[in-house]
Amino acid sequence: MMANERKVLEDTVTMDGTLPHQINSPSFKGTGIEMQPPFKNQYDVTIGDSKYVSANSPLENWSKETDPSVMTGDQWVHPTNDIGWNTAENTDLLERKKQPNAFPFMHPTKDVSHGKD
Repeated sequence: MMANERKVLEDTVTMDGTLPHQINSPSFKGTGIEMQPPFKNQYDVTIGDSKYVSANSPLENWSKETDPSVMTGDQWVHPTNDIGWNTAENTDLLERKKQPNAFPFMHPTKDVSHGKD
């Protein structure tokens, strides 16, 4: 896929600043955190594209000689498209970052409390 085709595809599947990458994943909307694009790590493995298969990945080339520590570190974790966001603790972190709605029951053009006090 050419770079411009990938951009069109990403623009098409991006909804409201989020990617529908995982079912039941929390929304970043209102948190101030912007979705980050996939990136290639030092092993030329694409991180954050939700495909999880890369020809250069140690997982695809595993052997008895592979040191498992090669798959550790931040270069294997996407900042916004990672399964770790689905944990209760991280979902709670996102919820605490969201701006509260100061007037949740306020009608945009009608003062429903007028004359009620």
